[in-house]
Parts: sequence; structure tokens; C-alpha cells
Amino acid sequence: MDVYWVEQSEVDVPETDEWLSSSELRYLDKLRFPKRHLEWRLGRWTAKCAVAILQDLPLLPDSLANLEIRSAPSGAPEVFVANKRADITVSISHRAGLAICAIVCARVKLGCDLEVIEPHSQAFVEDYLAHDEQLRVTEASFDDRARLIALLWSGKESTLKAMEVGLRVDTRCITVKPAEVRTLSGWTPLETQSTAGDIFHGWWRQANSWLQTLVADPSPQAPIQLPVPTVDRQDITERRKIAFGD
Repeated sequence: MDVYWVEQSEVDVPETDEWLSSSELRYLDKLRFPKRHLEWRLGRWTAKCAVAILQDLPLLPDSLANLEIRSAPSGAPEVFVANKRADITVSISHRAGLAICAIVCARVKLGCDLEVIEPHSQAFVEDYLAHDEQLRVTEASFDDRARLIALLWSGKESTLKAMEVGLRVDTRCITVKPAEVRTLSGWTPLETQSTAGDIFHGWWRQANSWLQTLVADPSPQAPIQLPVPTVDRQDITERRKIAFGD
């Protein structure tokens, strides 16, 4: 199964909101905290870019406002085009001003996550990692400990998104089994399993201090990055200047 991903940062998001639908604008107005406001816009922008690119739609306000990323009762994002549910699955993650969106042109189980590699306490390891994972952290070298913990945590986050349960369940019910042999694409295979018997396959990737994971069912091929055309983002700003005389 082919799976694609798009990466965007806060500076890529248009300053204005013409690319959001009326219902999305209403939801945005309810977000009181600036940090949540920024993260939500960044995640929606990244997801809409992914959908538009795969559907060969222009990254222009009218076109993007016709796409909606709604939340299912489980909290999972769902894609609607012209108010109709699309046969597309997306998963969104954001952290520290950066966002990614994984996308598949079918309705499947899919989850992705983005983490910063940083130190974690022993209490974090004991509270959130399964027994086998804790042993693996104990055996890791000092230099590899932070990366390994980020990888295990990120794999859990991706899996819980694919299961559409999020952090409402004990993260220790998921065991992450990362491989160490990288492919030519830079991605490394990953397998996760829940205590209920759910098994997912996927990939992980490190880029400097960032770590990214993705899992899906059916098993995905190594993710393919979709470039976002810069000219279209600029055109949104230019159209606003023409319309409002800025």
C-alpha cells in the first residue's frame, strides 16, 4: 500500500484564513489558547496541502475551503470534499512549530507521529513503556537512550491513532518493535502490537533531532514525501492583496 506524507512549518501557513471552511472558522474561534490556535491551523493547513496535492487541486483559498478536515467521534481526522466524505485517510501530528500529515487514498487504519529527541526521566520510562521496552532502554547506550525512548513513544502514538483510541488507554498496552536496518529511502521498518492482538507495520525515520513514525493496516510501503509548491502559497497572499487592497 502506498502512503504519502507532507511536512509544513508555521511559517508556511498563510496569515489569513480564507482557506478554511465556515465550520472550520467557527471551530477556530472557540480555541482560547494561542498555542492551540497555532497548532490547529498548522495541522489543518498541512493536511489540506496533502489532500489537494494528491487530488491534483490548486492550493488556492476557494479550493482549500472546499476541503474540510473534520473530527470523527473518536477524534480521528476525516476528509470531506464538497461536504462529502472522501475515500482518503489522513493522520496529523505537530510538535514545536512543525507538522506532518500521512495520507492514503483509501479508508484504512493509519497513524503518524512526530517527536523531538530529548531526555526523559526514568519515571517516564516506567509510567509509559511496556516491560520489554523498559528492558531495551536499560540495555541501550547512554548516547542512544533519548533516541530510543522517543522512538518507542512515537510508535505508540502512531499506533493509538491508527486504532482511533488516542491516549485514552494505557500506553503500556502497546509494544513497539523497531528494526535498525535502514532502507535506501532513509526509513526503517517498524512493528507494533497491542495486548489485544492488534498488529501494525510501519516505518520510522530520524532527521537531526526529529523522529517520525508511521504505522498502517494494510502494511504500507516506505512513505513517499510530497513537495508543496511554494508558488501556490504565495498566490494566496497575492489574491488577498488584490481583494482587500493590502
